[in-house]
Amino acid sequence: MGKDGEPFVGYKFRTMYEEAEQDREDLENENEMEGPVFKMEDDPRVTPVGKHLRSFSLDELPQLWSVLKGDMSLVGPRPPLREEYREFEDWQKKKLAVKPGMACLREVRQLEEGERITDFDEWVELDLEYIENWSLWLDLKIMLKTIVYIVKGGNV
Repeated sequence: MGKDGEPFVGYKFRTMYEEAEQDREDLENENEMEGPVFKMEDDPRVTPVGKHLRSFSLDELPQLWSVLKGDMSLVGPRPPLREEYREFEDWQKKKLAVKPGMACLREVRQLEEGERITDFDEWVELDLEYIENWSLWLDLKIMLKTIVYIVKGGNV
């Protein structure tokens, strides 16, 4: 979902097996996030090639097409899936007041603090902090920190 909750076609390299969406239901009890999104650090649905692509965030490269098309920005809150967005509370939908981005404040904070955020409300609060404090300087800092982390071989 994009700006103002408008759907758009997102592009990524496929990193999971074809049946991944059906298998997600079986993994719901392994979800490491509180809230409407599903995150699992060692997700068994990821293929061996997919693990390599993700380790250098190469699976995100096709999103540059979405940036060029104007659906996404280089920096901004990450776009949710439609299924996730349907479960958002009204205040959480405010994270889509701007175009979604390839890199975001939440990811940088996680890298700096060395701890994964597991509460979706905290995730959204960081997205709203980004929106409220947006500046070109903030975008540059987020992009630089993201690039440094990717070059070091970390998955953002």
